[in-house]
Amino acid sequence: MTDIKGDTSPQEKNTVGSSWKYALAFTVAVLAGVFNGWISTRPGLEAARFLSEVFIRLFKFVSVPVIGVTICLTIAELGSSKSGKSLWQRTLFYTLTTTLAAATVAAVLYHILSPENISLAAGTADPGIADKKSYLEYFTAVVPDNPLAPLVDGKVLSILLIAIAVGSAIRCVPSPAQKETLKNFLGGVQSVIFTIIKWIIAVLPLGIFGFVSLCVYEFSTGISTEGIGTYFSVVIGSNLIQGLVILPLFLLAHRINPVRHFAGMFQALVVAFFSKSSAGTLPVTISCAENKLHLNPRVTRFTLPICTTINMNGCAAFILTTVVYLMQNNGTVITPGILAVWVVIATVAAIGNAGVPMGCYLLSASLLASMDVPIVILGIILPVYAVLDMLETALNVFSDSCVAAMVDRTSGKDAGAAGTPIPEKAA
Repeated sequence: MTDIKGDTSPQEKNTVGSSWKYALAFTVAVLAGVFNGWISTRPGLEAARFLSEVFIRLFKFVSVPVIGVTICLTIAELGSSKSGKSLWQRTLFYTLTTTLAAATVAAVLYHILSPENISLAAGTADPGIADKKSYLEYFTAVVPDNPLAPLVDGKVLSILLIAIAVGSAIRCVPSPAQKETLKNFLGGVQSVIFTIIKWIIAVLPLGIFGFVSLCVYEFSTGISTEGIGTYFSVVIGSNLIQGLVILPLFLLAHRINPVRHFAGMFQALVVAFFSKSSAGTLPVTISCAENKLHLNPRVTRFTLPICTTINMNGCAAFILTTVVYLMQNNGTVITPGILAVWVVIATVAAIGNAGVPMGCYLLSASLLASMDVPIVILGIILPVYAVLDMLETALNVFSDSCVAAMVDRTSGKDAGAAGTPIPEKAA
């Protein structure tokens, strides 16, 4: 707000001052992390590992209840109204279209670059990453047989399923008084969770220091990409094209400024890049979407938890490229028809992937094992997968925010207003 003379109000000055202080602390944390990772002293690396582990645990601690409570409460409040159905439909539509686009970009790039097979050294051992569990069994495991197990184990898909069921059940409770009591309870829990998130984000530069330190240290140890450079070019190139071209085109089609959108989500993208967990980054993603992009809380708290679980643009590109490349090395001739089939399979597989570190890698290994394709090459990919995982996670979070922005833009007044935004200081 400004007064008649156009001067900035005290509240606005305090907000700007806090933002500059946080930006300075953030920058110092990044520079200190680079220096700490470069000199690679034992005490420094131990401190970095400690801080990284603490913040990943904190993010996991809040991300599980964030997903459960926000989805459950939002569904309960939406009821059976047309606006509620509209949010579902739009979220699923944009999730499918963006993920399908990511897989298609990877397929086209793979066809253009046509990576050559690599020769494995004699005696190269199978890394044994994947067991013989089928992909169908992977989905069966989503259905919980214990109401507490998904919370204890952090099974995001199971938690999402429970939240949808409980929210729908609350909506069907016949007593209005009981229904309101349940929704008020969930609303109170949500407020507590977001207060804790505000505290975590306030000290987030410490976590960034740890993440950056370990990242720089991994780079300094040396990473070899000899023999599969074209494969990595396909994965990295498809992620960059999706993030810098395809998603901005989606935003422009909905009259959303992609540069402004990217700037608003920058903090969440940095956390996603270094933490390698879109589910763990969810609290920061919601904070940026509500406080920087000013999206409707009712949209963000419904759309973002769902997108964190099923909207995996980076994973779709990695699954397609990796599975097709290993099939090719196993003797399969890769034709445009096979690529088209795997565009669909990779899209569905990405939707079923969990937003945790190395989720795409393990899922790809499971798919290959279920088809009896040797996964020896995954052992060669593993040393550099950390870099790919960072890029994929950042793309996933950016795509989540794009879906939320498009849903918010197309929902208009139907979305209403629900919940209380995370305080600006939290961002």
